[in-house]
Amino acid sequence: MPDYSLYQLKAALKTSCERNDSVKTQCFAKTEIVSRIIFLLATVLPVGWYAGTAMGADAESKPRTQNTIAVWDTGLRSSEPLTPAMLTAKQDWSRISAPETPSSFKGDAVVSNGRIAAVVRHQSPAVEVYAERPEGPIAVLRLVLMTRSGEPASRIELVSLAENTKALVCLEVSCKTEQGASLAAKFRIKRGEVFVETAPGAGAGRLRTECPARFVILPDFFADDILIDATRIPVSAMEAPSDNFVLHLTGSGDNIGMCAFENRQQDVKLTLAGQGEERRIAGSEIEFEGKNIWVAVLNAPHVWHYLDLKIDDAGSIIPLQWTMPFPAQWRVDFTRKDSLTDSWEMLLQEKKNGKYLKPSWLGGREETLQQNRWRWNTFLDEFSYPCWSDHERRGYVQPLIKHAFQFQGPAVVYPVNRVKQTPLDAYTVVDVMRNTLGVGPCEHILDVEGQKTVYQGRPTCGVQGLLEEIYRAKQQKERRADVDKHLNDGLAFVTHIRQRITRYIEFGEKMRKYLAAQRKEHPELSDRIAELDKILERIDTYIAPQTNKIQKPTFVADLNEDFRKKIMDYDGPDALERCQQYGKVLTDIGGRQDELVGECRWIVRTLRQQAGIMVSVDPRLAPIANEIRARTQEALRNPSGYEWSRH
Repeated sequence: MPDYSLYQLKAALKTSCERNDSVKTQCFAKTEIVSRIIFLLATVLPVGWYAGTAMGADAESKPRTQNTIAVWDTGLRSSEPLTPAMLTAKQDWSRISAPETPSSFKGDAVVSNGRIAAVVRHQSPAVEVYAERPEGPIAVLRLVLMTRSGEPASRIELVSLAENTKALVCLEVSCKTEQGASLAAKFRIKRGEVFVETAPGAGAGRLRTECPARFVILPDFFADDILIDATRIPVSAMEAPSDNFVLHLTGSGDNIGMCAFENRQQDVKLTLAGQGEERRIAGSEIEFEGKNIWVAVLNAPHVWHYLDLKIDDAGSIIPLQWTMPFPAQWRVDFTRKDSLTDSWEMLLQEKKNGKYLKPSWLGGREETLQQNRWRWNTFLDEFSYPCWSDHERRGYVQPLIKHAFQFQGPAVVYPVNRVKQTPLDAYTVVDVMRNTLGVGPCEHILDVEGQKTVYQGRPTCGVQGLLEEIYRAKQQKERRADVDKHLNDGLAFVTHIRQRITRYIEFGEKMRKYLAAQRKEHPELSDRIAELDKILERIDTYIAPQTNKIQKPTFVADLNEDFRKKIMDYDGPDALERCQQYGKVLTDIGGRQDELVGECRWIVRTLRQQAGIMVSVDPRLAPIANEIRARTQEALRNPSGYEWSRH
């Protein structure tokens, strides 16, 4: 048997399906199974386990670092952070070999796995985390324990080694606050990983990650991210709703500090400092709620990048002055004129002057775009895809020339997921997610089933084209079964899209009733809630009335029966003309529905993001915003292809 990779096997099955209609159902079932396996390998299992086959990695590629667990006692207690030179030289340090687990350290404790290092100094209240790089370690972030009320540790009382094996090392740290409260936690580093796992002990209520950054991203795997720009936030502290993840885009583009946590029923507190262009988000605070928190360091040259766009840039091709450090699914968060974020996946180009690949999303289908990046969808109509990389991995953007999508402000690029060419030792956001939270929570949070696009029947324009092809060739009698199938496909498509629109209309009605009730219950939030209701208002005032003007699926069913009686076997000179008349009526219905379902999704996505952003302005909205985000995710599940869930 040929040595197929899973991706090659999927492609071979797909080709076989396209060539042989008689086994199409079986083929697509097998293709779906392979897609599922690819997802499990590439999205759920740990990095490295699947890499040799599933990710199509170069067999000669080698990790850039040694994945060796090591523990040292520095012998002296430093009052200042350890410098890169000190961490490299390790002068007069004592190596603690496995399985030794001393109950205390004479000096400071240093642990490393070759990718990250953690330093616990007795004269510092923080665990200091470094990225291990070929040219030497670099300090990236600090972890500080806090009480439930937010009082931080002020000094470390005791450091002991709780675990010391070839696979992991764990430091147990006991602290005191200024008021004398005791705090404890375990900090664990595993071989080959890029994160510190923090398990709360007695008194530990929160973990503060100090990682100064102009930009913090709250990734949204269902819609658009929330991009927070410190230079636009005047308050000293803010609450931000997060679906288990917070990204600190720190330094000059070479590091991302990523927090991952199990409890998604909470907000993240962000603190800010500095003035003007130097204003930064100093850190994030996350409550333990009795569960672990992981803080990762994604380190690579240019692992994130940004540029500021102006309204006048619309339509212009702008080089990013950035080259992606490794192939991956890179997400671009554009800031819109209304301060919302519009998230796009960057196109990839394998060969010079070749077509562009739009990476699949969580096991979905990959798409190919021509060199002109021309694209069409029901909401934006025709446009050139706004972000891409060339065959040398250089990035470009071309802001849309669309009134509803005017980009103004920062556009930020970061690696969200893997592609089959991603190197074994490179990490993306989804990699950290699956390696921290585990298989079950990972699938639940990503809502893999809900991410799938649902296709029922065939788009009405496609049905029209196939029928006209048959009647133009005067083959309607001999291909009677095909004609009948095309009629059924058109009806199935119209019915499905209508159901999706109805679902959005019902969502809008229920959501507006909920907001009205909250407005009565919380009059102090009336203005904020009114802003959210205004977004939904268009479903009532435009979508629902327009939907009522479109003929229902029962009309299409009657239209099909009339076609079967009068046109199916008809071979008169005007048979094609009659077929075309039918097609026009069908495509008018389908086209109008497609536009409405696309706009419905845009409205719900806007509501979802706006609710999250409002919490940062007014934390009192947090319970309402969390309810909105839960309901919008349910409404957005399993979109039709014509909703263009990923542009």
